[in-house]
Amino acid sequence: MSEHETITARFEVTGWDPAELSGIDGDWVGAITMRKTYTEGLVGESVAHFVSSGTEESRGYLAAERVTGTLDDGRTGSFTVHHGALQHPSDDSAFGYIIPGTGTGDFAAFSGQARILHDGRGPYFVFTLG
Repeated sequence: MSEHETITARFEVTGWDPAELSGIDGDWVGAITMRKTYTEGLVGESVAHFVSSGTEESRGYLAAERVTGTLDDGRTGSFTVHHGALQHPSDDSAFGYIIPGTGTGDFAAFSGQARILHDGRGPYFVFTLG
């Protein structure tokens, strides 16, 4: 891993299952277990615990995601990402971090930033290691 390596990892959401939030009353917050398949840059899968609140027009989310896969150069392993955003028009609030110490295998030393972006081909993560 170079000092400031950047990994672009395209994904698609392949699972979206409602989850219970014990002890929380009302419908002001929702939770799901999300599954993704990573198809380019990093090939593999993830499971995320995703919590959101708000309306369709304006809401925020927080997620803890465990990513497992193989990079184009053959390195393999897993790591955990925490990410979130406000998800409203003109949103620039998106944030994310690879949690230090959560990596396994060739990803054991991974830490840094993570950001989900979208283009004409769909969503992708940009992981900036460092």
